[in-house]
Amino acid sequence: MSEKIMSKPPRLQLKGMTKIYPSVIANDSIDMTIAPGEIHAVLGENGAGKSTLMKAIYGVVKPDNGQIVWDGEVVRIQSPAHARKLGIGMVFQHFSLFETLTVTENIALAIDDYKSMETLAARIKEVSEEYGLPLDPGRQVHSLSVGLRQRVEIIRCLLQKPTLLIMDEPTSVLTPQAVRKMFETLRRLAAEGCSILYISHKLDEIMELCHSATIIRAGRVTGIAVPAEETAGSLAKMMIGRELPVCAREKESIDGEKRLVVKNLSKVSSNQFGTELKEVSFSVRGGEILGIAGISGNGQQELLVALSGEHIVADKESIQICGEAAGNLNPDERRNRGLGFVPEERLGRGAVPGMSLTGNAILTAHRQGMVKRGLLDFGKAADFAKQCIRDFTVKCGSKDDPVNSLSGGNIQKYIVGREIQQNPKLLIVSQPTWGVDVGAANMIRQAMIDLRSNGSAVLVVSEELDELFEICDRLVVIAGGRVSPSVNVHETSKEEIGIWMSGMFPGGPAEVEPEGMEAAQNEASHVC
Repeated sequence: MSEKIMSKPPRLQLKGMTKIYPSVIANDSIDMTIAPGEIHAVLGENGAGKSTLMKAIYGVVKPDNGQIVWDGEVVRIQSPAHARKLGIGMVFQHFSLFETLTVTENIALAIDDYKSMETLAARIKEVSEEYGLPLDPGRQVHSLSVGLRQRVEIIRCLLQKPTLLIMDEPTSVLTPQAVRKMFETLRRLAAEGCSILYISHKLDEIMELCHSATIIRAGRVTGIAVPAEETAGSLAKMMIGRELPVCAREKESIDGEKRLVVKNLSKVSSNQFGTELKEVSFSVRGGEILGIAGISGNGQQELLVALSGEHIVADKESIQICGEAAGNLNPDERRNRGLGFVPEERLGRGAVPGMSLTGNAILTAHRQGMVKRGLLDFGKAADFAKQCIRDFTVKCGSKDDPVNSLSGGNIQKYIVGREIQQNPKLLIVSQPTWGVDVGAANMIRQAMIDLRSNGSAVLVVSEELDELFEICDRLVVIAGGRVSPSVNVHETSKEEIGIWMSGMFPGGPAEVEPEGMEAAQNEASHVC
């Protein structure tokens, strides 16, 4: 950290912050100091207590013990509204948005000094474009992709002009270009004196952006670091207490039958702001992982709801699962034919928030011996949930805990584990490691590799190119509702895939003149 930042009196001090829940000590006597203009990382595994600590600062959670010192004065932050009046803003990992309201209406709920909805909408458009995160103020939130919803959270916070900005996994669903632009914004805010508390499991981001870091393990501070002086390996070891495991890929040959065939799939989006699918064709064989790369909003959402059965397609032959036409089958019928599915939205689509881990297991895994003569066998369901918790190291009190009492990363581990544990013939996963710590991300990736090595077909939709190149056998790119030809991972590069993500592939939506190719390559290379 620079001497200039270190010499300033603290903006925020935490002294002995403690929060105890019935089944876990979330925060255990945590001390932390943040100076004006400092970008301070908070690192730790899923369930280490990071989000609980941030919520205590923002007034969402009441600490059981400890002090918050704000600009030299001890304060008791009673609510988020009180925190905002002090100058504290927070971007949550799980969005706090009303889906039936517009972007403007959602932001208005947290802004006190706007003159009219029209002036606020204009301000939202201006600020979002200024920070490189453009938004349409009139769109309803339910029509937005996860990446765009994250933008709403960020812009809502920036409009409040905070002096302390808390960001909990802010880049987990942003495109690489948007991340780069956001970093410019954060550096500018820090230069103007705004303090930033930054939670992320992307260690390259931490090393690039943050002045200092506090490491939390099992609710306690276990170390501090200057990220720029560390490596990803050393930071990971501080976080998880051991060397970072490396994914092992044993099987390279692909000789299984086609488990998923998509043939000339065209579909108009049910959302007026969505992307139309145009003659999408690809296949996935047993024993391989096919990755779909692309910038958010290029048809991924429309493709996934068509493949999962949430939206039925007119031509039943355009989607085939395990050799059978499936375009007209509902989600349950597709699961009966061997489909496993992990959506990008954990809460609401992947799991029911208020339902227990056991109850959420029953939702998709009841075929695993949990139903006898039309009656549920809760003992079998409990055993399934306990095995998933054990095998995927889900941090929770018990199988009876409601899903929304877990950290985001642990929810993700449970949902992925629930699907993999059923040994599906075909697994479709969207954003598999969103908001998951480095150790758990490697565990999830290895589990998908192992599933594929055992003969299953795996389709992974991700905006993380590093992840796709690590685990996939083949890649396709989706852009403008069209899908590129497939390419073997060892025969391509991140630079080429980055160019394809802008639509410049054979049959893609972009028509680029040869003389404009160099500029396009430079732009696309930043995706990598």
